[in-house]
Amino acid sequence: MITCRQLTKKYGSKAAVDAVDLTLEPGHVYAMMGPNGSGKTTWMKMAAGLVRSTGGEILYNGKPIGVESRRHVAYMSTEPYFYNWMTARDVGKYYQDFFDDFSMEKYEKLLQRMDLDIAAKVRTLSSGMMAKLKIAVTMARDAKVYMLDEPFNGIDLLARDEIRTCILEEAAADKVMVLSSHLVEEMETIADWAVFLKNGRLVEMRDLEQMRSTDHVSMADRYREIYGHTEG
Repeated sequence: MITCRQLTKKYGSKAAVDAVDLTLEPGHVYAMMGPNGSGKTTWMKMAAGLVRSTGGEILYNGKPIGVESRRHVAYMSTEPYFYNWMTARDVGKYYQDFFDDFSMEKYEKLLQRMDLDIAAKVRTLSSGMMAKLKIAVTMARDAKVYMLDEPFNGIDLLARDEIRTCILEEAAADKVMVLSSHLVEEMETIADWAVFLKNGRLVEMRDLEQMRSTDHVSMADRYREIYGHTEG
């Protein structure tokens, strides 16, 4: 469903994403792994059609990422992107205006599950509450591709359980899920594939069940092997 060939994004002379070849298929939950500066966020923004590549190509169902693909891709960034004057209800209406696949009913149910008041002002929300709001509004879309950049940041253990359940409920044979997080053990309970990026390059892409059975290592073990020396 999403394919990139020699995908590259440079900022000046530095390649944030460097000649990446990658194919993501429906029916899987992909963990995009790597420390800060690995290229995870830049790759997601290119896949969401928010950032243009400087080399190679990225395709959705065989066609270049663009206006049509954005209708089917739900992307949650790490940055806050709501106006301070908005309430949680306003956030839902904002999404409803932009995305035909957005369900206000589903959004309100997700807010309840995450213990968020629909009348709460964005400016009054803690970082953890804001993170839950972003999850709720993103997952209330009926998209074909969900990309969540650091979905567990600032969220307590119980809220993580709700988010994990929500993500797994949306996983389906016709959908692609891509998540990035520094919480490696948390990701291992959700993902069935791992994509390891380092300095903008693809190190490897692994079927986690196969990796555990053939190499006898967990995703956390493999993460340490790949990044341990660079992270000190």
